[in-house]
Amino acid sequence: MIRTRIDSSETTAVELDGVKDVAMRVLLGAADDMPNFSMRHFVVQPGGHTPKHAHDYEHQVIVLAGDGEADHGHETVQFHPGDVLYVEADQTHQFRNTGSEPVEFICLVPRTRGGGGVVPGS
Repeated sequence: MIRTRIDSSETTAVELDGVKDVAMRVLLGAADDMPNFSMRHFVVQPGGHTPKHAHDYEHQVIVLAGDGEADHGHETVQFHPGDVLYVEADQTHQFRNTGSEPVEFICLVPRTRGGGGVVPGS
């Protein structure tokens, strides 16, 4: 068994095109010899957002704190603490913090891409 803790102070800034005020930490992943999945903790500051993008792997999101909205294809959905979201492979998506407090969420992704290769940040 591996035990770790969620700690916002241990996240590092995500430096990618289309990202604004987002930090991330891999809670369990390659460094822990996870064979199939990685668990990542994201913090999105007020007004911040992830890039609008799609990729060849699915992911699941558990919202821990804050309020925001997610684009999912041509739909926009509101999310709040306690919500669980599923994003299909190849679906365009983006997460935005529309509130006044940081949004925190856990994102679960496979370690391997649908077409082969390692998932970034896993």
